[in-house]
Amino acid sequence: MKFFYTFLRGIILVSLFPAGLFAQHNQLPNWAFGGFTRPEGVNPIISPDSTTRFMDPVLHKLVGWESNDTFNPAAALYKGKIVVLYRSEDKSGVGIGFRTSRLGYASSADGLHFKRAKTPVFYPANDSQKKYEWPGGCEDPRIAVTKSGTYVVFYTQWNRELPRLGVATSKDLKHWTKHGPIFEDAYKGKFLNIAHKSASILTRIEGGKQVVAKVNGKYWMYWGELHVYGATSANLVDWAPVVNADGSLKELISPRKGYFDSDLTECGPPALLTAKGIILFYNGKNRSDDDRDKRFTANSYCAGQALFDKNDPSKPITRLDVPFMRPMASFEKSGQYPAGTVFIEGMVFFKQKWFLYYGCADSRVGVAVYDPKHPGAPDPVN
Repeated sequence: MKFFYTFLRGIILVSLFPAGLFAQHNQLPNWAFGGFTRPEGVNPIISPDSTTRFMDPVLHKLVGWESNDTFNPAAALYKGKIVVLYRSEDKSGVGIGFRTSRLGYASSADGLHFKRAKTPVFYPANDSQKKYEWPGGCEDPRIAVTKSGTYVVFYTQWNRELPRLGVATSKDLKHWTKHGPIFEDAYKGKFLNIAHKSASILTRIEGGKQVVAKVNGKYWMYWGELHVYGATSANLVDWAPVVNADGSLKELISPRKGYFDSDLTECGPPALLTAKGIILFYNGKNRSDDDRDKRFTANSYCAGQALFDKNDPSKPITRLDVPFMRPMASFEKSGQYPAGTVFIEGMVFFKQKWFLYYGCADSRVGVAVYDPKHPGAPDPVN
């Protein structure tokens, strides 16, 4: 009889309160990565610098290219060091997206302390991509590397009219060849002139290194800001979106009412092929109305994970109901986006640990580390 009343009490509690509402702690399922720990006394690792100058090839004058904000980083391993390419904004305008963005270069031997280059390594210029990149610039990169050592970066080309995903390749992360919009040729250019951004190419661990992977003979990526979509490629440069039978874009995952990703599900760093499936790391934006997750700040960006079938990357299996990271530190909630962001874009497997690099309130760059042998706790629910 005592067991019956205990069981009945449990049913009443579950029926009265949404799942997780009274839980103070966050527990990850066995397929997910984490928890990631923010190292003490390190963050933010990159902040705006008003002293550096760059001779802009379009304006033909010196500009304070990283004077206003530095955020939303990509990351890769190069010659034993972690290299971060971070988005930097000058003071040419007012508000997010109304300044010019360029990509700065920073390297580190330990993944925590960085030496920065004085000038950007990727930026709009008088080249074939100027019509797509000027005056808004080059934003929000994600980087991966092939087994042969070719780095590929996907970034937002922003001309202040329409955001497009662009792609470029490099052998050293400093000298880049731009190849243009990734959907320029697919389906006779059908998707060239729709807004598209945020690409997470599929990778795997091979020989102790994280490299670009194929599934069923093709490269695969997740992309999208509102919904998550897919795309395939034979050469890393020309991509074809995954579509439905009627030719419309196939939505793989979408925002959920009442959850941290109620407004947006925006792709993060390169996806990872694991024994349990493909993990997509993504950024969930909370709504500001009654459909938001009331446990988290309205309009905040938190970090989530979704699991896809490893043999069919378009097939979602499950995802986290609460984020594994959320804005907590002061620098993650103060800047040009005060609602707070831990906007994840770069992740590197380095010395048997995972280093995750993220944008803090659209103003600075932070790092968190996951040690599979000694995992930390994910961020608390509330």
